[in-house]
Amino acid sequence: MPFHAPHSDTDVIVVGAGLAGLSTAHHLVNAGVTVTVLEAAPRVGGRMSTESVDGFRLDRGSQLLGTAYPELRRTPGLKGLRLLPLTPVTAPAAHPRGALGAFHKARLGSALGRFAAIPLPRLLARAETTAAEALAARGFPPRMVDGYLRPLLIALLHDAQLTTSSRCADLVLRGFARGRLALPAGGSGAVPELLAAALPPGTVRLGARAISVSANAVTTADGERMPCRAAVVATGARDAAALLPGLRVPSFHPVTVVHHAADAAEAPRLREPALVLGSDGRGPVAHTMVASDVDRSRAPAGRVLITSTVLGPATAAPPELLDRSVRAHLAELYGTRTDGWQLLAVRDDPRAVPAMPAPHDLRRPVRVLCGLYVCGDHRDTSTVQGALFSGRRAAHHVMRDFGIRPGYGDTARDLPAAA
Repeated sequence: MPFHAPHSDTDVIVVGAGLAGLSTAHHLVNAGVTVTVLEAAPRVGGRMSTESVDGFRLDRGSQLLGTAYPELRRTPGLKGLRLLPLTPVTAPAAHPRGALGAFHKARLGSALGRFAAIPLPRLLARAETTAAEALAARGFPPRMVDGYLRPLLIALLHDAQLTTSSRCADLVLRGFARGRLALPAGGSGAVPELLAAALPPGTVRLGARAISVSANAVTTADGERMPCRAAVVATGARDAAALLPGLRVPSFHPVTVVHHAADAAEAPRLREPALVLGSDGRGPVAHTMVASDVDRSRAPAGRVLITSTVLGPATAAPPELLDRSVRAHLAELYGTRTDGWQLLAVRDDPRAVPAMPAPHDLRRPVRVLCGLYVCGDHRDTSTVQGALFSGRRAAHHVMRDFGIRPGYGDTARDLPAAA
């Protein structure tokens, strides 16, 4: 039976204007539901944002998108998103025994092609273990694993030890095999900004922090009580648990992003826009890229932007010490001098990526009770795909409780085609 509540100015209040919350809002608006999105910060995007420093566009986090992510095509408001591809490569200087030659690259392409063709139910039916154990048991040649697949999965999962559930890792690897890695043009913040801009004017309220949430009202920090027919909590895991006591808070993978600037004459010389994999145990960098080679808008004329990602305990080091060790590692990875590079920013997030250890529920519930819902990457997979997909799931549950039939997909069975 459809759920009804007293009249209010808005049907649904979404708390949080990250990808999950904005995805929820779009699906509901498209179904004719009125929505208000409350965001405590002065900008949308949550952990996915871009800042401007001296003419450079710096992502605050480390987000790699996949062109095969189905939710990038399904989410209303993202039609104008421009994805710029980059190719993961292993630096020969970093992996002298693991770097892949032409023959092994051909074998890798063939192996990934077979992996991409595995039907999703069969992939998810495999016994669940850790990503590290599964990688060793998948039948890939050891040189391929050590020289490419292991550092690639570390980069995609932000998990230096590969303790992630093998099912999540398989989804991520399948998504990579079916498409390409990419960056959004203009910075990662372009994704939530596009979503917010495509909503009806006034839908998103910035600087509005929710302090309590129920199925029929949300109260903000300035004392405003906003009645509604339903509420969706779309914040990070810790904030969601504070608003909805009883939610389990996962552990997290800490991530630090280090941005350097260099003159064009000092820039690394790469054959193509590339993600250089650096998980070789000889330095702190998990992966790095000349971001301005991928997206020219990220650096002013005559300058280049090098963006590097550090995982795990190294993220707690003082910025000056971290910078020193990162520069030394980058000099090896790129085969060039780095002492003349300018440090632009160090952005550390100890709760950047919710951990997905085995056993991991790919479909954690998003319906708390009739009229109250929760979504975010901590409810599905800890990826952009997972955040968007979880928002769609929450929207579909709201629609069903309102007596509206969702336009596509079945939230009871529809598993993500890529994580």
